[in-house]
Amino acid sequence: MASKPRAPASAKSPADRGKSKAAKAEMASAQFENSYSEPQGNGGETHQTATQQTGVLTTQQGVPVADDQNTLRIGARGPALLEDFHFREKIFHFDHERIPERVVHARGYGANGFFELTKSLSKVTRADLFQREGDRTPAFVRFSTVAGSKGSPDLARDVRGFAVKLYTNEGNWDLVGNNIPVFFIQDAIKFPDIIHAVKPAPDRDFPQAQSAHDNFWDFISLTPESLHMIMWVMSDRALPRSFRFMEGFGVHTFRLINAKGESTFVKFHWKPKLGLQSVMWNEAVKINGADPDFHRRDLWDAIKGENFPEWELGVQLFDQKFADSFEFDVLDATKLIPEEQVPVEPVGRLVLDRTVDNFFAETEQVAFCTQNVVPGIDFSDDPLLQGRNFSYLDTQLKRLGGPNFTHIPVNAPRCPMTHFQQDGHMAMKNPKGRVNYEPNSWGAMGGPREAPDKGFPTFAAEVSETKVRLRPESFADHYSQARLFFLSQTPVEQKHIRDALVFELSKCERPDIRARVVSHLLNIDDSLAARVAEGLRLDLPEPAKAARPTLRLPASDPLSILKHPTSFEGRKLGILVTDDANAELIRSLIAAVGKAGAVYEVIAPHIGGAILSDGSTLPAAQKIGGGPSVLYDAVAIVASDAGGHELAKDAAARDFASDAFAHCKFIGYADGALPLLQKAGIAESLDEGCVSISTDADAAAFVETCAKLRHWVRELAVELDA
Repeated sequence: MASKPRAPASAKSPADRGKSKAAKAEMASAQFENSYSEPQGNGGETHQTATQQTGVLTTQQGVPVADDQNTLRIGARGPALLEDFHFREKIFHFDHERIPERVVHARGYGANGFFELTKSLSKVTRADLFQREGDRTPAFVRFSTVAGSKGSPDLARDVRGFAVKLYTNEGNWDLVGNNIPVFFIQDAIKFPDIIHAVKPAPDRDFPQAQSAHDNFWDFISLTPESLHMIMWVMSDRALPRSFRFMEGFGVHTFRLINAKGESTFVKFHWKPKLGLQSVMWNEAVKINGADPDFHRRDLWDAIKGENFPEWELGVQLFDQKFADSFEFDVLDATKLIPEEQVPVEPVGRLVLDRTVDNFFAETEQVAFCTQNVVPGIDFSDDPLLQGRNFSYLDTQLKRLGGPNFTHIPVNAPRCPMTHFQQDGHMAMKNPKGRVNYEPNSWGAMGGPREAPDKGFPTFAAEVSETKVRLRPESFADHYSQARLFFLSQTPVEQKHIRDALVFELSKCERPDIRARVVSHLLNIDDSLAARVAEGLRLDLPEPAKAARPTLRLPASDPLSILKHPTSFEGRKLGILVTDDANAELIRSLIAAVGKAGAVYEVIAPHIGGAILSDGSTLPAAQKIGGGPSVLYDAVAIVASDAGGHELAKDAAARDFASDAFAHCKFIGYADGALPLLQKAGIAESLDEGCVSISTDADAAAFVETCAKLRHWVRELAVELDA
């Protein structure tokens, strides 16, 4: 396609005039694809074929590639084949791109704890940890962001890793999941591409830890299977207030195998005891500046304060009959099963009660592998899961120096480990005696032997299909569940998704990429697409070609954060105080916070604290400039008359008040704080979320009100876009 003629200099837009010469040259030389009808495969995936301009995609050996979208498998829905040399080479090279930092999930934080079984699953699995109610299994959990480097901030808009290593009596089980139940891609062969697209561009090495750029959205716009995940990542789920307030998911469909060899499909869910909570985008940007370690510090402080984070393990159990009748393919990792169709059954709890002794030794060296399962848990033929099973082991071999990473204490099983593997980098123990092979004729001295009755059983699934490189047609619906997620959100949450899409796409220089994304949104929800287009001042394009019509599914309340009950338990109140502040009122606030199961932090003009009205000194944790209101779930400003006037002169104090108001937080204030509120520009706009406190009863009522977490109706008054 010929590029459009350049407009004369006088006709250039302000945006064009602001571009650098290099950017203009790059855009001028690019052949933009303005058609949104890219060739699609059997499952609706985009296929771009070679032309004289693009050249032919090959392997590292120069072998032309016929299909870069699908791994080789037995039948469209069958297991992946190890002989797929293109997939293995692509994943192998991707796994070895970084040393020693993880390619993905580099920014992580871990803690120790335990899993306690509360309901036996002995009828559906022989796995030892699911047999006896009350049994506790040691655990190590690592939370992480995906896209950023080790030095990136905690509150980037991103997926959060939620990886759990359980040291069972039968070996280690790694449930390597995320805080979002679906993923961007359906086939592991595309994993290098999605990560390359979101990571810093190879020529300029930015942007870091963000998806608001051309490469990411170009890939997304050409990969419609990603649209469901995009709804989640543009939602508040991608900006969790804390690791303690986010869900975890195993993502894939697994199998449970019982003592009779019978199979039950399962999806795993971690639900936080304290409920769900996120922050606003503007708040996240400021938190990253004020405390880039916000999530790390929160987890550390909670455990050290013995407010142990806790999650409930739930399972969705279903059989082949349900899998066959479900509207979507249970092997498709871009789809979830609504809880209304298959309820989540609570079976245990995960408690984190000990921080690491050494960050590098444990959090950095912990190696999670999806292939690490125990007898009674097995894999499905999900092509993304099958690819991960290959990829993760290869990754750990490179990152940790060789095959003996299980000798590192955090990775070592807590049950006996006996085998004939030996030598290699950093071998800490080798077989004793003369025997290092089997079978052998050395009897009792011959070492370990097979145990058919206890060993890992693979479910005997029948497979008899043609060997193909093909995406199943049952994977082809890319918009129905994206629509389901969007329509399951409250109006406030829907607004946040729209705002996020407008912000992200506004950072794309290429208008055709913006338009292509909006063309996909038209298949999800007309109003969503229209509002995003309006925010971008973009004419609505034609809808993208859909491989399957979008279904009208009923909304699912569990997909919303704000539809869940809330509590102030585990949250933090920031109390801004001045000299001569009402001592009795402050003590009442502190008592009410403790009663609610929350914590507080004192902010004062001086780090030495404040001298209260009764002459006592209240120590401060933060000086005003170092303790902005974004670090707290709600704030109280308890100032004397003189102190309030002094605060009004301070820019950081004014920001403290105005940011809390802009972020829809509950604000408690004593009369002395009114001059500050006036100077901050919010005194004339005080609403029901701003509570005057002067008595013990006022303090208790204010903290009780904070259980609602945010006064969301205020958002309509503080944002131009609203």
